[in-house]
Amino acid sequence: MSAIRPNRVGLVLGMFLGGWHLAWSLLVAVGFAQPLIDFVFWIHFIKPVYVIEQFNIGTALLLVAVTSAIGYILGWGFGVLWNKFHT
Repeated sequence: MSAIRPNRVGLVLGMFLGGWHLAWSLLVAVGFAQPLIDFVFWIHFIKPVYVIEQFNIGTALLLVAVTSAIGYILGWGFGVLWNKFHT
């Protein structure tokens, strides 16, 4: 097994999670988030109880920043553990 770069793993996971939440924020901005979440709950036999709030750019930026940071930290930690146990 070869070593991996923790920084690169962190960046990839951070960009993935941040991008996923950026897409969610865009769905909220265009007004499609509520029908989507209602559909997802419906196909899981769950009565929809959540209401999507109005889009707020500050909240959206915070969501993307926090999830990107969490993704980076988790990816970096995974990379460090991988190298510790697989080299």
